[in-house]
Amino acid sequence: MRYIYNAETCKYEPVIVSPKDAAKKLFQFLAITFTLGVGGLIYFNSTFAPVDETIQTQINQGLKAEWQVLYKQLDRASDQLHALEHNDDQNYRVILDLEPLDQSQREAGVGGREKASESIMYPLVRQAYEQAEKLKNRLEIEAQSLQQLQEELNKKEKMWASRPAIQPVSNKDLTRLHTLFGLRMHPLLGYVRPHNGLDFTAPQGAPIYATGDGSVSIAQYSESLGNMVFVDHGFGLQTRYGHMTKSIVHAGERVKRGQVIGYVGNTGTSVGPHLHYEVLYQGTYVNPINFFQRDLNNREYEKLIEIGSQSVTSLD
Repeated sequence: MRYIYNAETCKYEPVIVSPKDAAKKLFQFLAITFTLGVGGLIYFNSTFAPVDETIQTQINQGLKAEWQVLYKQLDRASDQLHALEHNDDQNYRVILDLEPLDQSQREAGVGGREKASESIMYPLVRQAYEQAEKLKNRLEIEAQSLQQLQEELNKKEKMWASRPAIQPVSNKDLTRLHTLFGLRMHPLLGYVRPHNGLDFTAPQGAPIYATGDGSVSIAQYSESLGNMVFVDHGFGLQTRYGHMTKSIVHAGERVKRGQVIGYVGNTGTSVGPHLHYEVLYQGTYVNPINFFQRDLNNREYEKLIEIGSQSVTSLD
């Protein structure tokens, strides 16, 4: 109940509000309240993002940052792989006498994988997928290349170890080297015949060494070479050792470079204790000095030449 002062009656009289006026005032109040509420809501929505959208935006920003880190890691991995590919083509394959891989070989299969990425909707994800697939493809090609290099290295190591690359008689035992290779007058038979090796004069019983890894194909006595040993080194190479006092290996036995296979003697058709040494390549006699000189230092080689210059005749 609300009262109002009446100056004529000098009294406070109650104000009687009709239902119509009350309804009108209530409607005005509700209209103003609704207008203020809607206006406040519009202002809030236009000024502040919804809580869910804010959280989602933060998540998206975090994901973008993680993608950028991923891109940098992919770039770093690509650079490291490129360095490995460069060493593969320019160093490892050159050393092993292999042709470098061309770019088309290293990128084989990339096109098919790019087509598979076309169904990915988001560019950021699609780009990372394609980059990762290219890197994966290059890694697979490089793994195959490294496997080929390993197989070739194993083959080359076996070949290098098999090459007759050392002297069959040590310089400390060697007293004379007869370097005459080819036709010569036989000291006992008295006519010209081929001398298909070198003669190493050394004291009776001096050790004789296998000049490369291989398998003994023959270890027996012959009238011309006396006690002899033939070693098959593979790769078309064979060495022969003659006039031994005795051999200490047998046919079928594997020998290593530097292993003692017998001792200097004077058996067979010979005029004094020495080793007759031959090298064959693809069944053809070659001068042995072309092999073991590569593994001598300057002093050893000069001594060998000095010893060899002391004689131009053969002993068998």
